[in-house]
Amino acid sequence: MTMTPPDPAAEVAPTGFISAQQPAVGRPAASPPATKRLLPSLLAASLTLFATYGGLIAILLPVQVALLDPAHKVGNLAIVTTTSFVFTLFAQPLAGAFSDRTRSRFGRRAPWMVVGAIVGGIFLFGLGSLSDLLWITVFWVVIQVALNFLQAPLTTITADRFPRSKRGGASAMIGLGTQLGMTIGVMLAGAFAQQVGVGYSIFGGAVIVVTVLFVLINRDWSSKDSTVEPFRWGAFFSGFWINPRKHPDFFWAFTARFLLILGYFVVSTYQLYILTDYIKLSLQAATGAVITLTLVAFVPTLIAIVVSGWWSDRAGRRKVFIYTATVVMAIGLAMPLLMPNLTGMIAMSVINGIGFGLYMSVDAALMTEVLPNEGGAAGKDLGILNVATNIPQALSAPIAAIIIGSLGGYPVLFVFAIVFAILGAVATAPIKSVK
Repeated sequence: MTMTPPDPAAEVAPTGFISAQQPAVGRPAASPPATKRLLPSLLAASLTLFATYGGLIAILLPVQVALLDPAHKVGNLAIVTTTSFVFTLFAQPLAGAFSDRTRSRFGRRAPWMVVGAIVGGIFLFGLGSLSDLLWITVFWVVIQVALNFLQAPLTTITADRFPRSKRGGASAMIGLGTQLGMTIGVMLAGAFAQQVGVGYSIFGGAVIVVTVLFVLINRDWSSKDSTVEPFRWGAFFSGFWINPRKHPDFFWAFTARFLLILGYFVVSTYQLYILTDYIKLSLQAATGAVITLTLVAFVPTLIAIVVSGWWSDRAGRRKVFIYTATVVMAIGLAMPLLMPNLTGMIAMSVINGIGFGLYMSVDAALMTEVLPNEGGAAGKDLGILNVATNIPQALSAPIAAIIIGSLGGYPVLFVFAIVFAILGAVATAPIKSVK
């Protein structure tokens, strides 16, 4: 007898049920099954968001800060990024927790995505005209908080609408959008390195337009009449304590991501300054070199994302790809130590691209499979896991500044990155619920 394949609309998602029908009044919120439009929409939204992150962090913000005070650029950049870290620490978990409980005719995630995009876009329009470090920091904080309120619900859509067996492909699509976005963002920002205000405005407008189109094209079920668990601040903050005995896999997934991302970003955050101070290029030449490094990494990363995302779903395994990614990244980060010139940086970018592509393709899928309480608070919990990305990105600037200024300079920075990338793989090993 031929077995009828299960209806994906009947499968349980971490954030509720994937339902082919609008939930009845008084029932828990649910999401419709993924349509053919959703994967390319996730690609476009991720591309736009990470193009903005990439262009701002790699080119526009460092250039703007360097032009203010070239002698103190490393410390000043650390001030801006560390301040934003303090204010954005809880942004994604808050956005996730609020969206889990949002009642609206547009669903749970869309309102927060649109608000985040509009606020972030508006402040980007004004950032380029500022010439005072204090106001640059204020605007940067608002932009980072707003984009985090966009990113958190966007991330949760994978868990909302895709059954577990399909999340590797969805994760790979987001990873593809991330890599495409970083590449396009750096190229676009490089073209406007002499006109940072125009560059900021282009990214701000793109974020607003693409986000609004995303929520219009991929409508969620209304949550206006759904039952919603009340929000309690005490429970929210207590939820940041990841009990390693009660939820060991969630704890180790958080730790592994934190360590690996810190190792990656202590180098990538200061890439422009590595090129000017370690490789000894002029600021203009270094800006062009950042574009070159991004381009040479693009194809290897793209191939790694596509192949490993599909392969991990087919094999039903995630951890082996993270182990492989770590080894590859460690080799790549060693290249500038062996060849302290532009050739070494190019070799690092190519090899690192493969490693980070392997990692991105399976990381998001793995995270949805370790959520506490079968994903009953997935928006908040995935937001907490995203903190494991935000904190190391923010800490990377002050840590790098201390290493560069007092602990041996750029060679020690690369050694630090290698050690922490490897520690990320070590922390993945104890996860038991994912192969």
